Amino acid sequence: MKLCAVSVDLDEIPNYFRIHGLGEPGPLSRHAVYDVAIDRLLAMAAAGGMPLTLFAIGSDLARPESATKLRQAREAGHEMANHTLDHRYDLTRLERAEIAHQIGAGADAIERATGERPVGFRAPGYTITDQVFSVLRELEVTYDSSVFPCPAYYAAKAAALGMIRLRGRTSHSVLDTPRVLTAPVQPYRAGVPYWKPAQEGVLELPVQVTRGLRLPVIGTSITLAGPARARMLTRMCVGMPLVNLELHGIDVLDAGDGLDALLPYQPDVRVSRERKLESLHAAFDTLRNAGYSFVTLREAAAAFS
Repeated sequence: MKLCAVSVDLDEIPNYFRIHGLGEPGPLSRHAVYDVAIDRLLAMAAAGGMPLTLFAIGSDLARPESATKLRQAREAGHEMANHTLDHRYDLTRLERAEIAHQIGAGADAIERATGERPVGFRAPGYTITDQVFSVLRELEVTYDSSVFPCPAYYAAKAAALGMIRLRGRTSHSVLDTPRVLTAPVQPYRAGVPYWKPAQEGVLELPVQVTRGLRLPVIGTSITLAGPARARMLTRMCVGMPLVNLELHGIDVLDAGDGLDALLPYQPDVRVSRERKLESLHAAFDTLRNAGYSFVTLREAAAAFS
């Protein structure tokens, strides 16, 4: 079995300002993911002949234009999945009742907007705990895709948060436990603690890393790598039963989409959207040529159940 699932976290631009401890974005860029990126993502998916799994934030769908765009994506055959109600980076630090509200109300909002109740979940910032998994079990979520066992990403995130503090700003982002780095890199049933597999539990579909060094294979690393290195990075995953490529809406945006304020903080914003799409298609083509079939995460979960 050789499956590839391409998922996209539809984090709107204010979330990136919160990561970097900045103020609020201007009105022209505030909704760039729903107003601009979704159309590019759907065009990318159509060109590649592949379905997407879209992780939506429930509160974004209170805006009618955003709800309409998500519904259109569902009608085009893409899967809807849950990225919580408010994208609280501190989800894991909340009381259990509030965690359940963030997850359950997020699913409710997506169902109202699209007519489809999501069966999959991804935590903000890839940060999850045993308590969150317990809530997922209680809410009968079919699969989770939050675990990112990537040393390079973990180190880079820790360093970035340290630099933000040194510069006198406060990031909303939260660092996971380093024990996540010992989690399996392929689908498994999350036990207690969640980084250890068990016979029963929520099915975990980890975010993609390479064999060996567990380098990150996500939208940011692919778009920054450029097409040639994107092919090399993706080839380091060939042979794994599931390649779970996780992107963000910002991976098809650039400074020309009103993101100038992020230029000093986000290197990927400096890459043109044309170059980003070229790199992403290079990764997709590498996997397709290696015999991978493209599926939604729901379909991948069914295959690995």
